[in-house]
Amino acid sequence: MSDSDSSLVPVVDALRRGGVIAYPTEAVWGLGCDPDNEEALTRLLRLKRRDPAKGVILIAATIEQFGPWLEGLPADLHAPLVASWPGPNTWLVPDNGRTPSLVRGCHDKVALRVSDHPGVQALCRAFGGPLVSTSANRAGEAPAMSEADIRRIFGNELDAVVPGALGGNPRPSTIRDLLSRETLRH
Repeated sequence: MSDSDSSLVPVVDALRRGGVIAYPTEAVWGLGCDPDNEEALTRLLRLKRRDPAKGVILIAATIEQFGPWLEGLPADLHAPLVASWPGPNTWLVPDNGRTPSLVRGCHDKVALRVSDHPGVQALCRAFGGPLVSTSANRAGEAPAMSEADIRRIFGNELDAVVPGALGGNPRPSTIRDLLSRETLRH
């Protein structure tokens, strides 16, 4: 971790202890946790009041951080990922058995995005891998657009809040199915 990322030490410690955090992303504030920690995932879904069947997105700093999730994916299917990342593009990729059910929800695919937001990239690099990314809000409510919104919505329920600014995208990432190329969210 570089000196510029030293402010992330307590955040990474919270993540490693199974904490749930909030952080700014490209368009809205997000909630995150370690995707391999079932207790943290359960807590995040409970805080958000999100139906576990819906699943959540995973974000990373680089495509290499998704190596375990992309194992076994035919080489020709890597091209759309490489061409669109980093950026506001979430791809539904067939699950190879690596993804916890609380991340995948009731789906046979996992939602993956390599972020171009510098703060998200620094956070994933400091953590050493992908993180859960879901909008910071209670289900059915508008997503948090500021740190003040985070405090108002979640109070003291989070283990850490990463300061920073949104990336300036006017809306959340596009979601597309890697196999069918169907766009599910613009």
